[in-house]
Amino acid sequence: MENDRLIIFVKNLELGKVKTRLAKSIGEEQALGIYHKLLLYTKEITKGLNADKAVYYSEHVDNNDLWDNMLFSKALQQGEDLGERMQNAFADAFAQGKQQVIIIGSDCLELETYMIKEAFAVLENNDVVLGPTKDGGYYLIGMTKFLPTLFEGKNWSTEDLLMDTILDLKKMNAKYYLLKTLNDIDTIDDLKSLDKFPNQKSEDWF
Repeated sequence: MENDRLIIFVKNLELGKVKTRLAKSIGEEQALGIYHKLLLYTKEITKGLNADKAVYYSEHVDNNDLWDNMLFSKALQQGEDLGERMQNAFADAFAQGKQQVIIIGSDCLELETYMIKEAFAVLENNDVVLGPTKDGGYYLIGMTKFLPTLFEGKNWSTEDLLMDTILDLKKMNAKYYLLKTLNDIDTIDDLKSLDKFPNQKSEDWF
């Protein structure tokens, strides 16, 4: 829908700058290859969504990469930390008249197209939707109005992030919905857990 926007936060494919925790176990080159596959997966599950889609890059906009310029608009993340970058991306979307805005990352192999559709659907009756991760963060956040507080004073990439965000929502008396809890691919153990899924095997990622 033209009033819905899906924002995909990605890192530029640069050696030593992606999946740094994973790289400590498998090396920078393999970590880069795995992140490339994660980007391909994220593209596949989002390309057919009936929403305005935007890819937000970490370092510079790449107009000649795997993201089809006909399907995805492109922009640069703005801000000193992840919170400020997401805050600014939401502000941009709402300033452009979008009514439902969702941000996802690019490192969750358990995320599927129907889950993103569900996230947009529940925003019809909620102020905020969150997709929790098993490590205490979230893989998805969406809202129907700009709530900058959700991105201020947070310890990013910690086990308290989701709970701190929910506490903010409770203080604001905002109505929120939690999606299914999923697992991001950040460590070697996360990769090994793929063996539990019928179509994903950890050895396929090396």
